[in-house]
This record gives sequence, structure tokens and C-alpha cells, in this order.
Amino acid sequence: QVQLVESGGGLVQAGGSLRLSCAASGRTSSSNTMGWFRQAPGKEREFVAAISWSGGSTHYADSVKGRFTISGDNARNTVYLQMNSLKPEDTAVYYCAARVIGTVVISSARYQYWGQGTQVTVSS
Repeated sequence: QVQLVESGGGLVQAGGSLRLSCAASGRTSSSNTMGWFRQAPGKEREFVAAISWSGGSTHYADSVKGRFTISGDNARNTVYLQMNSLKPEDTAVYYCAARVIGTVVISSARYQYWGQGTQVTVSS
């Protein structure tokens, strides 16, 4: 099992920045791809970004490309999401996720482990 704990959410004005962290514990060898998803009120959970520890490939949703950056430490225990130029439409609960297979995918159904989420609110 892999346990994921997110931190770093909060309230920020439009144009501001936040950095989310996700700490993994337990059987971290099973977290070969880590991703961020978000869910706004009344909307479905959507893919934001992901990183594979096998080669370090990354992938971003079009809506955040150029504004968000996903990264992680070499020990594969923590993944970060640097969010710049935040917009009110970025307001959501942000979830960290991990999957065993080391290829980046955007479907939430293919991630086996999930954190509890952290709220990000961007005011206009």
C-alpha cells in the first residue's frame, strides 16, 4: 500500500502562486507514476499533471500548460506541483495520485492510490 498526503493548498488572489506537495509513504516502490488531479464543485475530477519516475517524463492538461510545473525528489517520496498565474477557474480540491505502472496516463481510473485532497481557492 502507498499512503499519500497533500499539503500546500490555500487561498490566493488571481495571478498569484501556490506550491502543492504530496508525500508518499509505505510501499513507495509501487508509486512509479505520480499525478495531480482536481475537482471543482459540481464537476468531475480532471487530470492536471503527472510525472513518471521511469525517465522523468511529464504530461500536463492543456488548461495548465505553461503555468503549472510538476516535479519530484530523487527518492520518489515527494512530488510537487508549482502553480503560477493562478486563475479563479483553478479553484478546486487538488488530489495527489499514484499508479504502479511507470507510464503517464490521464485517466483517474488507472491510478491505484489517492490522497485526501487539499483545497485551492483563487479569488478574482
